[in-house]
Amino acid sequence: MDQTIIVLDFGSQYTQLIARRVRENKVFSKVYPFSVPFDKVMAEKPKGIIFSGSPANVYGKGAPIPDKRFLHCGVPILGICYGMQLLSHKLGGRVHKSKKREYGFAKLHVSKRESPLFRGIPKTITCWMSHGDKLDRIPQGFERLAYTENAPFAAMGDPARGIYAIQFHAEVVHTELGSRILKNFLVGVCGCRQNWTPKSFIKETVKKIRQQVGHDRVVLGLSGGVDSSVAAVLIHKAIGKKLNCIFVDNGLLRLKEADKVEKTFRGHFKMNLKVVDAEKIFLSRLKGVIDPEKKRKIIGKTFIDVFQKEANRLGKVPFLAQGTLYPDVIESVSYFGGPTSTIKSHHNVGGLPKDMKFKLVEPLKELFKDEVRAVGYALGIDKDIVGRQPFPGPGLAVRILGEVRKDRCDLLRKADWIVIDEIKKAGYYDKVWQSFAVLLPIQSVGVMGDERTYENAVAVRAVTSLDGMTADWAKLPPELLGRISNRIINEVRGINRVCYDISSKPPATIEWE
Repeated sequence: MDQTIIVLDFGSQYTQLIARRVRENKVFSKVYPFSVPFDKVMAEKPKGIIFSGSPANVYGKGAPIPDKRFLHCGVPILGICYGMQLLSHKLGGRVHKSKKREYGFAKLHVSKRESPLFRGIPKTITCWMSHGDKLDRIPQGFERLAYTENAPFAAMGDPARGIYAIQFHAEVVHTELGSRILKNFLVGVCGCRQNWTPKSFIKETVKKIRQQVGHDRVVLGLSGGVDSSVAAVLIHKAIGKKLNCIFVDNGLLRLKEADKVEKTFRGHFKMNLKVVDAEKIFLSRLKGVIDPEKKRKIIGKTFIDVFQKEANRLGKVPFLAQGTLYPDVIESVSYFGGPTSTIKSHHNVGGLPKDMKFKLVEPLKELFKDEVRAVGYALGIDKDIVGRQPFPGPGLAVRILGEVRKDRCDLLRKADWIVIDEIKKAGYYDKVWQSFAVLLPIQSVGVMGDERTYENAVAVRAVTSLDGMTADWAKLPPELLGRISNRIINEVRGINRVCYDISSKPPATIEWE
């Protein structure tokens, strides 16, 4: 990319959000940890560099400090929160612990509206602060651009060197006109052209795939989800029949999923597609297994076995394609050291063994989820696929609490289809992040007609979220919940009770296992 902004991550919870805001302004961005080698960043020929926030303080022991050459590299820099304090601390200003911390909303007063950073911004706006340190002297060559009641220097700039810094978080929605301030840096300071769009990405990526693959063939494990589907269509656009897709029906999929995948990709897109019926082997290996992590590992291992067997039948295929996304490859910084805790293992084709000796084709590895959807729409993929809600890699196995059996899969498949059908009819499908049914490991007493029943219970889960990292339970209308419950109990033999999950993430997770 010839128009790249580099975001250096110092451990902020908002780092990925900074990268997303840059991309929303049609400028490509990449995230690196603050410890990234200077030469690696310079090899990207960045138009600008953004220093993120951090839970650290610049004067503390073990504070995250980048290569000092970044401060004198001649590339425009924007420091945000900790990034501002770091610039000041290293360039001759003074930062110390504040007597009064500043968290939440604050009134920002712009004192230098002619500055490129604040062009078109009113004299006073609401901004979002999150710091306990104070800058009371800025480095030589800098000028004050804005202040708040508690921060005498809430923004500063050195136009001669193209270095700017803000104490507030322009990347969060709570800051009024924050995206405009970032745009001012990207366009007014860095000179970016704002030409990074789904169409430009497709054009450039098709060219890269052709260069990488040449005359060889590629195999792709197609799940029917958004990521693998967009990857498949994008690669097919580049190399046509040299792409071989393998769809493994593990018996843990949604109702009529295999038929839909076959119709879409073999029928509409005319791809080479092999559908493998592997329900028996998956269910046999899951027999008697209750522990969620064991389920995930068994499913991952079985997928590898089935996929490898089918891939070997294709003969010599040197390339493996995956729908890997950018959040999967970003090397995030943990300020407190060591890896962040694993909530649960994730299954995808990335678990394939190294002895398969494939070279990877990952056309989406620099995109966020919403960008993948935008590319999918630009490629002409149907909304039923591109706009579908996330579905776990292990499928219904982690929505069946307890043992996974065919009869239980069939029950949940039908109940889940009713949940989605009613939510779509009510116009809520695109308003919620995920909605689905969970089969509980209990049976309860009920009455149908004049007879008592002792049958299964399901929980309905619907959440709202921006990125899946946090989520709140969706306040669906009681009438809608009533229709869902009524249909499940009447149409799915074996279920006599429906509950609604009203827990948020955290403390709960979106999935039940």
